[in-house]
Amino acid sequence: MAGAAGNQGRAPWQATVLTLFPELFPGPLAASLSGEALEQGVWALETINIRDFGIGRHRAVDDTPAGGGAGMVLRADVLGSAIDAASIRNPEAPRIYLSPRGELLTQAIVRELAAAPGVLLLAGRFEGIDERVIAGRGLREISIGDYVLAGGEVAALVLLEAIVRLLPGVVGSTSSLEEESFESGLLEYPQYTRPREWEGASIPDVLLSGDHKKIADWRRIEAERLTRERRPDLWGAHIKKGS
Repeated sequence: MAGAAGNQGRAPWQATVLTLFPELFPGPLAASLSGEALEQGVWALETINIRDFGIGRHRAVDDTPAGGGAGMVLRADVLGSAIDAASIRNPEAPRIYLSPRGELLTQAIVRELAAAPGVLLLAGRFEGIDERVIAGRGLREISIGDYVLAGGEVAALVLLEAIVRLLPGVVGSTSSLEEESFESGLLEYPQYTRPREWEGASIPDVLLSGDHKKIADWRRIEAERLTRERRPDLWGAHIKKGS
């Protein structure tokens, strides 16, 4: 989907998305830094329509749940064929199923996937997918949060944006990545810029002092305060890690 003009001979990081709605991609990933990197061949995106592997004249992809119940379930034979076809080009790519019951997406998982040669994402629909596909094709289930979406496409876009911005050459300054929320296990410290005074509120004096050690200390203290107040789960893990 993108040329290799800016890739300097490296194979692009390859994302393949299995979906019933390929028209949703690249969506917001075509904008800003991720879009520029896509055009430059830093990463590549392929969408595969699950319905192309559907059964019969009507290309059926789902059926009623075994044992009864509401909704429909994506068929094992359809998904198995789709995953097999998608894996030919990049067989070493991790296979991810975006699922609300999966492990919660973290920055550590994002870094892990950014270091892989790419990723194969399965965006489910309806009541989910046949359980046999998960074991039979070695799918890793990942959730972007404790809520339910209509399908996995939005979750796939979230995961891809988080990964792509970590790829070499996408974000100009690596130091800006290192200081962001979750990279150190803490939320990010507050940020300020001009004007110095706005609606009666001022930039903290320490940030204008030019004293880099004092600024670093203030930022660390503020990051710890925000994490302790807003994310006690992260704070507990941070304290445990430091002990």
